[in-house]
Amino acid sequence: MTVHKDIGNAGPSGLRGLFERANRLIAGVAPPSLTQLVLRIGLAVPFWRSGINKWDGFLQLNDVAVLLFNSEFKLHLPGGPYPFPAPGIFAFAAASAEIVLPLLLVVGLATRFAALGLLLMTLIVQLTVPEGWPLHVTWAAMALGIMAWGPGRFSLDNLLTRSNP
Repeated sequence: MTVHKDIGNAGPSGLRGLFERANRLIAGVAPPSLTQLVLRIGLAVPFWRSGINKWDGFLQLNDVAVLLFNSEFKLHLPGGPYPFPAPGIFAFAAASAEIVLPLLLVVGLATRFAALGLLLMTLIVQLTVPEGWPLHVTWAAMALGIMAWGPGRFSLDNLLTRSNP
């Protein structure tokens, strides 16, 4: 039995060369700008869907949104759960943020700020629905990725920073 002596070498026929070519191929399928765009859209969708269901019209919350913050939603903190303070204000703020922040993310405007806002909302959602942590940690990871690497090339932030010296 003969063992090919180049199998572990960095040469084009070695195992290392094979892994390097595979990594380049995979990186070509997921370029950073496309990845950043998909992260932004992926994080925006669940918040947008939640927010759109809380409104009856322009600046008019529906009764269910207010009822949830008044009676159903509780903050699961030590010694709790506790009701939300000022539930009407919290309902309005949450519903507004669930519309505005996803829109900012999708177009890539004030992107890191929008991602930070959704990360903070995710933390509050986690305190409200602790059993939802597998989904919440995914939202947090997406928000942190956007905050760390920015909006990418396909964004208004990029367009605005390129045109300003």
